[in-house]
Amino acid sequence: MIRRTFAAVALCLSILGSPAHGQDAPAAPTDFPRYPAIDGNVRFWTRVYGEWGLGQVVLHDARRPELIYEVVALPGTVGERYSDEQRAFIDARAEFWRARLRALEQTLAAGQSLDEDQKGLALLVTTNAGSEAIRGSADRVRTQRGVRERFRRGIEISRRYDALIREALREEGVPEDLAFLPHVESSFQSRAVSSAGAVGAWQFTRAAGRRYMHVTSAFDERLDAVLAARGAARYLKDAYAKLGQWPLALTSYNHGVGGMEQAVASLGADYERIFLEYQGRLFGFASRNFYSEFLAAVEVASHPETYFPEGLSPEPPLDNDRVTLARATSPRTMARRHGLRVDELAALNPAWTARAVRSDLSIPAQATVWLPRGTLAASRPSPASPPATERRVTEYVVRTGDTLTAIATRYAVDVADLCRWNGLSEGSTAIQPGQRLVVSGERAPSAPDGEHVVGDGETLSTIARLHGVSIEQLRALNGLGPNDTLIHAGDRLVVRGTESAATAARDSVHVVRRGETLLRIATSYGVRLADLLHINRLDSRTVIHPGQRIVIPFLPR
Repeated sequence: MIRRTFAAVALCLSILGSPAHGQDAPAAPTDFPRYPAIDGNVRFWTRVYGEWGLGQVVLHDARRPELIYEVVALPGTVGERYSDEQRAFIDARAEFWRARLRALEQTLAAGQSLDEDQKGLALLVTTNAGSEAIRGSADRVRTQRGVRERFRRGIEISRRYDALIREALREEGVPEDLAFLPHVESSFQSRAVSSAGAVGAWQFTRAAGRRYMHVTSAFDERLDAVLAARGAARYLKDAYAKLGQWPLALTSYNHGVGGMEQAVASLGADYERIFLEYQGRLFGFASRNFYSEFLAAVEVASHPETYFPEGLSPEPPLDNDRVTLARATSPRTMARRHGLRVDELAALNPAWTARAVRSDLSIPAQATVWLPRGTLAASRPSPASPPATERRVTEYVVRTGDTLTAIATRYAVDVADLCRWNGLSEGSTAIQPGQRLVVSGERAPSAPDGEHVVGDGETLSTIARLHGVSIEQLRALNGLGPNDTLIHAGDRLVVRGTESAATAARDSVHVVRRGETLLRIATSYGVRLADLLHINRLDSRTVIHPGQRIVIPFLPR
C-alpha cells in the first residue's frame, strides 16, 4: 500500500516539474572514469570545494547528496571549528528538516492529502532523488560545511610540491593525477592529523606508513609531502594489483584493501554496482563518496581560474638540493658537514621529528635529506685546484707474531711514526694480540690547520690518538655529546692546532649530580652562566639530569 502511495505521489508531482539535469560531466582521465551513478555526488563535492565557503553549511540527503534542503550561513565569527553557538544552530536546523520529512512520510503513509508546504518538499525530494527517496529521508539528513577557502589554500601549497610529486608517481609507475589526492585528504597540510591518527598531507596511519616508507622516532616521511607521495604510490600500486581498477584502489585508500576485497567478493569488480548496492558494515558515507570527492578535486584544482576567479598566490616550486644518506647520520653531523645550522637544516626537512633535532638522533640510511639550493655544488672541490693531501688514519688489530717493524713495513711507514701515533717509546716491543694500533693508509684530502678530514674506517678514538687529545676533548671541540660516536668519511673535525682549539682542549667535563642546576655548576667552577650555556649549546630553560655531562669552559687567566 505504501509503495503504491509513493508511486502515485510521484506521478501527480510529475506535472509540476521534471527531474533537473546537471551540466554535462567534464571528460575524465581514462584511468579515472566518471560513472553516471556518481555524477550527482561529483557535482555536490565540486560545489563543496569550489563554491561554498567555511561560513556556509549544507543540509542534504546522505545517500543522494545532490538533494539539498538548505544552505545556511553560520552565525557569529567563522573559524576553523564550530563554536558552541554554531553547533547548536546547525543541530537545530537539521532537526527542523528531519521533522518536516518525517511528517511528510507519515502523511503519505496514511494516504492523506498533502498541504502546499508538503507538496513543495515532496517535489524537491522526488525531482532530485526519485519517488522512493521520501521513505527514510528523515534519517538521512546530513550536514556538510563548505571548504572553499581551505581548498584554495591547498592549491597554492600544492604548487610547491607538484612537480616533485608527479616525478615520484611516474617513477613508481602510477597515474600522475594521483597527485590531486592530498586535496581530498588534507588540503596539502603537512601537519594535518585525523581522528584515526593518520598524519601528513597523504594521511597515513603509523602502521600503514611503516609498510611503505620510513617511519621511526627520528624520521617520519609521512610529514614530508614529497617523500610521502612515493609511499602513497606504492600503496595504491599494491591496491590496484589486488583490485584491478583505479576507482576501487582509490576507495581502498579510505576503506582499506581488505574491505574492498570483501566488496568485490560480494558484488564483483564493478565499481558502479558497489557504489549503488554494497552494504558493508563499515562502508559508510565517507567510503562511498571517496572516489567522487577525488574526481571533484581533480576538476576544481585543474580549473582554478573557473572556481577562484579572484586569483591565487601559489608557493614557488621546491628546488632544494637533495641527498640520499648512505648510512645513518645525525642532524648535527649533517649540519656540520655542510656548514649549516641544525635549525636551518631542520626547517627544510619536515620528516625530521622534534625528538631527532632535540636529541640528535640518527636519520636512517637511505633517507632523503633536503639541503639549501647550491649546497652540493659548493661542497664539490674544483677540478682546477686539486686538494693537498695528508695521511688518512686507519686502525690495525695486532695478531699473534706481529712486531712493530713488521706492521710498519706492511703499511710503508716508519717505526718511529708508528710509535709516536700510538704513544709508544721508540724500540718498544710491548704490543699484544688484540691491541688496536693507529697506522697510516692511503692519501686523503687535507684540512686547514686545526682540522681533520675523517677517512674511511676512522673513529673518534683513532683521530684523538693521532692528534694527541682525549676523546672528551675532541667531542668538546666539535660540540658532540657524550654519546655521539657517529662520524663519516668526509666529515671535518676541529682538532688541536689553533688557539681556540687549544683552549677548548683544556675544557673539563662535569657529570651532573642530583639537585644540581646550571647556575650552581657555573658558580662552583667560577665561570659565567652565559659561557657555560654557550659552549654546551643550551639555553636558560634547559632542564639537566643526573649523569648528564656538561663541558666546563677553560678561561685563561
